[in-house]
Amino acid sequence: MQLGRVVGSVVSTRKSEKIQGLTLLLVRQVSHTGADLDNYTVAVDVVQAGTGDLVLYAEGSSCRQTAPTDKRPVDGVVMAVVDSWEVGGREIYRKGASAGAA
Repeated sequence: MQLGRVVGSVVSTRKSEKIQGLTLLLVRQVSHTGADLDNYTVAVDVVQAGTGDLVLYAEGSSCRQTAPTDKRPVDGVVMAVVDSWEVGGREIYRKGASAGAA
């Protein structure tokens, strides 16, 4: 799993029927300090995350282990919206607050 920030959505009107009905998000990876990194991925949203949310996402075969993504040709999934995290006892992020770098 990785930490990321939802920076947008991806819309496709022509796609495989196996991914019909799935919401696709553009996710930018963030570091353990909350700093934006230069890595992006397109991930299926299974938790109704929104633009700006900090999320946990997975890539690879593990992303096909949620009910909505099972046996579908996807390589990324957002499976949690992050409420908070800390590193070394220091709060880095808390949803709705302005703690740390995130």
